[in-house]
Amino acid sequence: MSDDASAHRRRELADRLAAVHERLADAARAAGRDPSEVALLTVTKFFPASDAVLLHELGCTRFGESREQEASAKIASFRESVTEPVEWHMIGRVQRNKARAIARWAHTVHSVDSVRLARAFEKGTRAALDAGERTTPVRALLQVSLDGDVERGGAVADDLPALADAVAASDVLELGGVMGVPPLGWEPDRAFERLHEVHARLLRDHPAAVELSAGMSGDLEHAIRWGSTCVRVGTAVLGYRPLA
Repeated sequence: MSDDASAHRRRELADRLAAVHERLADAARAAGRDPSEVALLTVTKFFPASDAVLLHELGCTRFGESREQEASAKIASFRESVTEPVEWHMIGRVQRNKARAIARWAHTVHSVDSVRLARAFEKGTRAALDAGERTTPVRALLQVSLDGDVERGGAVADDLPALADAVAASDVLELGGVMGVPPLGWEPDRAFERLHEVHARLLRDHPAAVELSAGMSGDLEHAIRWGSTCVRVGTAVLGYRPLA
């Protein structure tokens, strides 16, 4: 990217980022919450490492990815320019055979939805720790299927207690909380109210699992109204994904 193109892209990202921070703050205040209670996870999937570098220059320290192979290459490129520690989050569905590779770089995985997947991450994280590829546990969020359609990802509410117990019992995983996506055709408030209720029940047995990852570019205000502590925003910050 030329210097002129980089400067133009930086200004574009700065303007978009400022607008999202304003939306986040307004939504928090409207819900009677402190804006500092809601973290912004900038979703860089499908965008180049150069955008993540520019976003880091603009103050972003949390980045979301959804495909392991893309993420690994992007993180390696990013680290050529940025040496300060940042958080890389896995927000997409995960196949168990990818858990070892993801454990090399993921601070948080937002899509743990079965005990079998949790076990795969436990094994992968232990291997990454033993190899010196990381020094801390993987933080796991439990993805909740709000409509019971597990084919699109997520655990049904009745299975959540056993899954939470399995993660919490691990010495190399940290139970962070829950994540949810509104099912197709659902009103956002209905979905996020349901997720809030599920999270409240989880907190009774696991009071430290305070993270509620909910809300994206189009519905973050609704999610914040229902207690989101982390909004996952890609399009509103980076624009529409580039063509392949």
